[in-house]
Amino acid sequence: MRLLVGLGNPGADYADTRHNIGCWVIERAAARWSIRLARKGAAQRGSGRAGSKLVELASTLDWMNLSGPPLKGLLRELGLTPEALVVVHDDLDLEPGRLRIRQDGGSGGHNGIKSVIEALGTPQFVRLKIGVGRPAPRQDSADYVLEQVSAEERAIYAPCLERAVDALELLLNRDVATAMNQFNVREKAEGGERAS
Repeated sequence: MRLLVGLGNPGADYADTRHNIGCWVIERAAARWSIRLARKGAAQRGSGRAGSKLVELASTLDWMNLSGPPLKGLLRELGLTPEALVVVHDDLDLEPGRLRIRQDGGSGGHNGIKSVIEALGTPQFVRLKIGVGRPAPRQDSADYVLEQVSAEERAIYAPCLERAVDALELLLNRDVATAMNQFNVREKAEGGERAS
């Protein structure tokens, strides 16, 4: 079994913010794999299969900056190690819609990932990063990621969310290296490059 967690903040006020894009991916994965997400504690959770692989999906375990302790508890409840974990989250250093998979590493300044690393005592878990781009000059990064996304911007993210679920499927049913090779690249598109 693998545990796939989308980081974000709980509540309707935050549901449509850039910081919750990891939760959007989990919702999209649940829809594709016919997994019903239901409230359990502080999280939306559900179990099912992605192809032949058994998965547990979860999102919004707690406030973003406090994600680590409840995630550690969820791993313990499921009898899983950090190596079975895939965390999906927003990334300011990637342009909007670009994906990047990492096997491990530091927090990159992301407070949710920092909390997870501190709680688990290891950086040895997979991350699927979703680019949200940088804020405008003089705009605070925290304000930027907590802004409501417009309908137009959400439409831009829609194909990225589908590719993110494709990446998760490949990661689960093949391996991390294969998924990295396919999704950590820019794809050529007619008229220029398209971020992937």
